[in-house]
Amino acid sequence: MSTLRNWDYYNMTETFTDLHEKASQGNTFSHLYETIISRENILLAFRMIKTNKGSRTPGTDGKTIDDMKELFENDLVNEVRSKLQNYHPKKVRREWIEKENGKWRPLGIPCILDRVIQQCFKQVLEPIVESQFFKHSYGFRPLRSAHHAMARIQFLINHSQLHYVVDVDIKSFFDNVNHRLLKKQLWNIGIQDRKVLACISKMITSEIDGEGVPDKGSPQGGILSPLLSNVVLNDLDQWVADQWEVFPLTKSYSSDDARRRARKQTNLKQGYLVRYADDFKILCRDGKTAQRWYHAVRLYIKERLKLDISPEKSQIVNLRKRESEFLGFTIRANKKGKKRVAHTGVVTSKSEKIKQEAKKLIRRMKASPSTENIHRYNSFVLGLHQYFKRATHVSLVFSRLAYDLKPFLVNRLRPVGKLEHPFKPPPFYRKTFSLGTKTININDTYLFPIGNVKTFHAMSFSSKLSLYTKKGREQIHKSLRPDIQREVGHLMKSSLPKRSIEYLDNRISRYSMKMGRCEITGEYLHAQDVHCHHYVPKNQGGSDQFQNLRILHKDIHRLIHMKDIEKIKVYLERLPQNRLILDKINQYRKVCGVEGIVASSLEE
Repeated sequence: MSTLRNWDYYNMTETFTDLHEKASQGNTFSHLYETIISRENILLAFRMIKTNKGSRTPGTDGKTIDDMKELFENDLVNEVRSKLQNYHPKKVRREWIEKENGKWRPLGIPCILDRVIQQCFKQVLEPIVESQFFKHSYGFRPLRSAHHAMARIQFLINHSQLHYVVDVDIKSFFDNVNHRLLKKQLWNIGIQDRKVLACISKMITSEIDGEGVPDKGSPQGGILSPLLSNVVLNDLDQWVADQWEVFPLTKSYSSDDARRRARKQTNLKQGYLVRYADDFKILCRDGKTAQRWYHAVRLYIKERLKLDISPEKSQIVNLRKRESEFLGFTIRANKKGKKRVAHTGVVTSKSEKIKQEAKKLIRRMKASPSTENIHRYNSFVLGLHQYFKRATHVSLVFSRLAYDLKPFLVNRLRPVGKLEHPFKPPPFYRKTFSLGTKTININDTYLFPIGNVKTFHAMSFSSKLSLYTKKGREQIHKSLRPDIQREVGHLMKSSLPKRSIEYLDNRISRYSMKMGRCEITGEYLHAQDVHCHHYVPKNQGGSDQFQNLRILHKDIHRLIHMKDIEKIKVYLERLPQNRLILDKINQYRKVCGVEGIVASSLEE
């Protein structure tokens, strides 16, 4: 993973591991500020922000990450430390984005330097709070995803036969976080450095441009906001779990089943919480228990978290009779033999929004059938498949979507393309989609068929995986199964306006064929780290053909073309000390007409 690679490069892995281990043992931390402003942590924060797409969004000062890239390392470190000596964040820019229900969500976008500072804090606080967080909260946490939350819900329906759901919607959660309570929760979780808490207090009370200083809330858009939201709701997680799932028993039992049977003999409320950010459900066995949970949770949120729930959106759902919605999916418990199993699909409003977005992209292709517009549409389809293929009924839903869109697609694109069965499609298309489905061919590029998707089994999160323990990191490397389809989707969003269709198609095909691995180091590459190299340069007669392209890590690619000895030294330090890798780099340099790197000259 690129995150772990960056930690190692800036020598922060052991620091984060130590913080996590001490927090797991119940230690508190009163001297975190020194770690936060350490040179290595600041440089790591800048590197992490730099790879974030949002880093090019300006704050109220109009600056982006590009304005900081020219700074020398010492200048950046000194600027962050100087700003924190008497920290006063700049005004936060207010933006509004439309929600699924047609309402608008407020975003608060800090200035770029304040974002780097928030990243410095996040990196040091996260190992501590992660050791305390509930195992079944999945939003904004390392390695976890919405699919893990859905897998947990499916497990509870299928294996535990829990068919009643308590749906609770917290009213404008991010806008109503109680600042005083948040600081107390941070203290209780182990963050007891007063200087750190004072800086966080200033971050969450940053003046919003045109609105003034907020007296509550943690604006979405800030780097630290997701972590702080999980700190707030962790109290709820632990309280619900303590009521049943981890309720201490007076006797010891040999198995989970025995403990579960013992709890059933009590008057406890059986219920299991699954949370993703501020969206959560409690699954119960019967309606009476669900009613008890609903009222208990409503009171806890009001009295302990100082928040309100939305009565019109909060409800109890019998999954045998009605659907519940979660993260864009529908959930229902349908009969299968003598049992009931989870059947999941796509929320109707989401399907309608998908159709509208697809039509917008189709109109754009009709007006301009450019490489960029074709790839934008294909990326859209691939992203939908990647997210919704975990639904048990995804094939049915997307077949209907394709049926509804087909007349619009064919009629609009008839002047620029033709409907046909794929003839000699690129390797990625051949591997991903059925060749029996007709699709539109525009300029020898096939549109990805929106209805051609199969269900992918949703896997539960493994508690063995962790960024913050040695064993957890080893498990990540062992179990790393590259999801090529997801990364190809990200690659297709890259803006490469001067490249040919042949190049863009072959770049994706080459990445897919090589299973996403660098052709020199063998390392698995996420889309953000991928560069595509012409083995024989274009200025020497090389082409965009598949055979002439190579998938490389961006640092390896730069080394192939680099001539500055000092820069070469810096980049080589990031690589494994492997003579074979250097020999391969020199082989590529020779083809490009660049002098080879001599190890002895680097040592001088």
